[in-house]
Amino acid sequence: MTGRLWGVGLGPGDPELVTVKAARLIGAADVIAFHSARHGRSIARSVAAPYLREGQIEEALIYPLTTETTDHPGGYQGAIDDFYADCAVRLAAHLDAGRDVVVLCEGDPLFYGSYMHMHKRLAHRYVTEVVPGVTSVSGASAVLGRPLVERDEVLTVLPGTLPAPVLAERLAATDSAAVLKLGRTFAKVRDALAEAGRLDEAWYVERATTGQQRLAPLAEVDPDSVPYFSLALIPSPVNAAGPAPVRGETAPDAAGARGEVVVVGLGPAGRPWLTPEVQEALAGVDDLVGYGPYLDRVPPNPRQRRHPTDNRVEAERAAHALELAAAGSRVAVVSSGDPGVFAMASAVLEVACEPRFAHVPVRVLPGLTAAHAVASRAGAPLGHDYCVLSLSDLLKPWEIVAERISAAAKADLVLAIYNPASKSRTWQVAAARDLLLEHRVPETPVVVGRDVGGPRESMTITTLGELDPAAVDMRCLLLVGSSTTRVVERGDGGRVVFTPRRYPA
Repeated sequence: MTGRLWGVGLGPGDPELVTVKAARLIGAADVIAFHSARHGRSIARSVAAPYLREGQIEEALIYPLTTETTDHPGGYQGAIDDFYADCAVRLAAHLDAGRDVVVLCEGDPLFYGSYMHMHKRLAHRYVTEVVPGVTSVSGASAVLGRPLVERDEVLTVLPGTLPAPVLAERLAATDSAAVLKLGRTFAKVRDALAEAGRLDEAWYVERATTGQQRLAPLAEVDPDSVPYFSLALIPSPVNAAGPAPVRGETAPDAAGARGEVVVVGLGPAGRPWLTPEVQEALAGVDDLVGYGPYLDRVPPNPRQRRHPTDNRVEAERAAHALELAAAGSRVAVVSSGDPGVFAMASAVLEVACEPRFAHVPVRVLPGLTAAHAVASRAGAPLGHDYCVLSLSDLLKPWEIVAERISAAAKADLVLAIYNPASKSRTWQVAAARDLLLEHRVPETPVVVGRDVGGPRESMTITTLGELDPAAVDMRCLLLVGSSTTRVVERGDGGRVVFTPRRYPA
């Protein structure tokens, strides 16, 4: 049996205004889906957070764009239509597997709600129920303490995106009004209110019922301070606006999906180090490819297939990802840190340049590097010119490594040293130290960062002369200072390492 689809209204923002039924369904659902902008923060999820439970699958439906331009051949509407179609395919995969899906929606799902786009694409295929919620208009009226309409009065709800003359005409002809979708339309809406002779009646309501709520006479509001989640209200008679529904949408077509490979950097550790861009990419793929321990850092989603491999088969891993994409899958190849720094981006692009993969799109998304993570824990040792190199001689001869160490040391660059040691490579750290001491004094500061961001994180500040190679392993990254790098004891008992931005004359 297929799962059941629920469109659940959350109300205007106060979690206590979530209905009893909505709270029960949120807690019972197998899958929780919610929309957000590209920054990854979801208002709907934050409202529903008190009712979520451990172990639920979360599907983040992250808009590909909001107000920015796009090179999509169908323009803004084409990009949004493709996004909704893709989201519907993702949710359908869960429903087909028998999982119940709750799509969270601020306000009421079918009152200018984000859920409506899933409803139009999926409700005819699956058992579906919509749970209404308190609208933003009702929330705004309540916090103002003013009736919307009385007796025979007429309430008109308008989107601020309408042309100014249309807004003015509608506002002049109604008793009460609500204008939603303000944000960048605020100045136009205010002018329309003035033209209709209703400006003095209008109230501005921002984020009604939440801790960030703001109320003011609309004429007194600075247009530059107005966010999207606000509205104009003319109570029993006053004004309001709401987003226009999108028309002309088509049902999703999974067979027409185009595959791609996106190479992502997970940063040095857990979710706090993950960029919103990478989070968006991971949420949308069908297959995950990567070194097993790195894949383990991506939360499991039964809709997605995982392909863990050993750490020494980069070319094979890249070819596998490209083959999956050539067959129509959206594939993420994961790397720790930044994928372009001693990681998978180079391996994927090298294989992608073979003629057989010329048609497969490849994107590379950056991540926080281990060097920058370790540097931030120590202070600012990379504050001036620095170089990044790997001590591994698996893919290049040691003679080249040694030449580069000596050149960087002679140039007085700070060094960020990756892959300093492993079970099979135990002598390079001592050899590198001896090469550096030919150009650096023994008192040169050295930072040893181990498992930064992880549960066994440790930071050691030592000197080049006292560096113990036996204390360094593959989980470590070394930062070797220049002649100007300083270690300073601060009044709070801590020590900081930094390299001044000014170089002595």
